Amino acid sequence: MNSRLLRRASAVIAGVVAASLTLSGCLYALIPEDAAVSTASPAPDTAGVPEELLPYYGQELDWSGCGDGFDCTTVTAPLDWADPSAGELELSVIRSRATAGEPVGSLLTNPGGPGASGVSLIRDSLTFAVGEPLREQFDVIGFDPRGVGDSTAVTCYDAADMDAYLFDIPESARGTDAWTEEMRQANADFAAACEANSDGILPFITTENAARDLDLLRAVLGDSELNYLGYSYGTFLGATYAELFPDRVGRLVLDGAVDPAVSMLELDVTQGLGFESALRAFMADCLEGSECPFRGSVDDAMADLGALLASVERDPLPAADGRELGSSALMIGIVAALYSQESWGYLSMALDGVLQGDPETALFLADVYYDRENGEYLNNQTEAFRAYNCMDYPADATEEELAAAEAELTAGAPTVAPYWLGPNACEAWPYPPTGARVPLAAEGAAPIVVVGTTNDPATPYEWSVSLAEQLSSGVLVTREGEGHTGYNKGNDCVDEAVERYLLDGTVPEDGLVCG
Repeated sequence: MNSRLLRRASAVIAGVVAASLTLSGCLYALIPEDAAVSTASPAPDTAGVPEELLPYYGQELDWSGCGDGFDCTTVTAPLDWADPSAGELELSVIRSRATAGEPVGSLLTNPGGPGASGVSLIRDSLTFAVGEPLREQFDVIGFDPRGVGDSTAVTCYDAADMDAYLFDIPESARGTDAWTEEMRQANADFAAACEANSDGILPFITTENAARDLDLLRAVLGDSELNYLGYSYGTFLGATYAELFPDRVGRLVLDGAVDPAVSMLELDVTQGLGFESALRAFMADCLEGSECPFRGSVDDAMADLGALLASVERDPLPAADGRELGSSALMIGIVAALYSQESWGYLSMALDGVLQGDPETALFLADVYYDRENGEYLNNQTEAFRAYNCMDYPADATEEELAAAEAELTAGAPTVAPYWLGPNACEAWPYPPTGARVPLAAEGAAPIVVVGTTNDPATPYEWSVSLAEQLSSGVLVTREGEGHTGYNKGNDCVDEAVERYLLDGTVPEDGLVCG
């Protein structure tokens, strides 16, 4: 989703990740680095595995300490699961051992994206990702999916070229034919760089292949069934797994769901409407405070914000590092802060700064979204995000559908709409998409818990409702509130439902609503 690594979009801004860096290390503070702690895994689960896949499913993991009590390893997977002889790639894996002793099993996690690093999520933000009861009983596993981070990765631009691609101000006026052509050329150049620098892996960076990798990880960890906690795009990965391997579903929690059946255009429109709704909630909250940079009603404030976006579209604000804050970068900064209600104060600061001609806080928020720090990109999430989406989503919208989408967005999200849609970046991708947008039922799977938050802007609540209905064994848990995803966000009702299910198999009441 346009949801990048959710911990960056919410917890970093609010200072939570800085704390979790310390807390994750504290879990093992009493264990010396050279202590004789077993890093072994159970024997791989190879039951029913075809002979040609046994070299992969039969791998014995070689774990080594990688700081702060974590263990790391690398797993080899086929480049193309449809033709295992066509080459290999590597998957980077991290483990936080169960703190209470002998684990009940492994709990695999995915933070979303697509393109977010699961290794970084566990290494840097363990307590943000997984609550204490789960950390006590499970070996918590993070991994970088194929194409991502420390796994065999998609590579496109260096930092300077990425800055130009994401932040340079177009020469032509937004919405003109010349602007459209400028955007298409920029997307074509980016796609060509990805193809040139990614060593032939682009056609195999798909969610279906990643789901098959997920089954490989389950097996080499020695688990006969998959226990999994997936956030945002991670719900699509988990639902795809359940569709492919329903008999191997253990306990799956899909939090902040993506609807597998929606097209890219539908996704863009629904997210635009979701962020407009979240922005109005922010404005209502802001106007109750004495330091809000806006005045009047919510409608008045939204109109003023629209005028502010238009002003930086006309006259971008120069920043100290040589970049300029235009409307696109300001919108990205707004989006980043709307992932978590805890970040709303930073959004007020950013918008107040822009009103005063200072772009620095707004650019900081945009940098959080892109995982950019001190002029460098901390990972390849932008490249991997594009690679997955271009292979997973058919680009088949008609001119009539595009016009209808623009009309719907303009009517329902008038502040966001002028800066939301543009040329499909996947038009220039060097390989045709192989994914299909269809409902996923996972017939025969054990109960799968879907968690939705009522005013989630990145994965709107209606998607969680839809996924729970599609899955033959779907169980919906609703968190009433703001922000992206629902588990481990301070709602005891949601946390108890998720943790009881994962730990002892107690399935929540379908339709449970947590206020």
